[in-house]
Amino acid sequence: MHQKLLAELVGTIMLLATVVGSGIMGETLAAGNAAVALWGNTAATGAILIVLILAFGPISGAHFNPAVTLVFLAKGEVSRQQAAAYIGVQIIGAVLGVVLAHAMFDQALIQTSLHIRTGTGQWISEAVATFGLLLAILGTLRARTDAVPYAVGLYITAGYWFTASTSFANPAVTIARSMTNTFSGIAPSDVWPFIAMQFIGAFIALFLFKALRERNLTS
Repeated sequence: MHQKLLAELVGTIMLLATVVGSGIMGETLAAGNAAVALWGNTAATGAILIVLILAFGPISGAHFNPAVTLVFLAKGEVSRQQAAAYIGVQIIGAVLGVVLAHAMFDQALIQTSLHIRTGTGQWISEAVATFGLLLAILGTLRARTDAVPYAVGLYITAGYWFTASTSFANPAVTIARSMTNTFSGIAPSDVWPFIAMQFIGAFIALFLFKALRERNLTS
């Protein structure tokens, strides 16, 4: 269990250091071009997800995401104790990742984001983003386990561009990103609606996956 928690902690630290760090680097180099900054942020995030899942998947399952952990709890694949421990270290790791990114770029270690991300379109986007992420994970795990890292990385890469919210799709990430007033930040007041929609999207995906599986088994 300790090895699993350490893997979740380190993986989530590196994920957030990449998300926030690449956002800072992208915005710095883009000279005001938001599309270029977003592309830099997108490419780095998609790439690191593939690497982290390949590295830590065999140890902890590479959840790095409370929504993923709760879905696996609902499926009976992790215990309540393990799920609670995973979620705790995911949130801690996410915050530490933001602090690490700030330290690398000589910024204040803890900040309060002023980036407003609210409205119906953004909320729907978070439900869609998390729905698609969980469907990709569950479907790929069933069909081809070795493809999960690439499915997740590619889905999030796409999600940055086809959702209005740029696909946070992760409650721990959302909480931590409220602590950076950089390109990837989100205002604290906008965090909880995002998280609520993320959980809704995740469990819709689980319901649909179960329905599709049952239909396939009976056909």
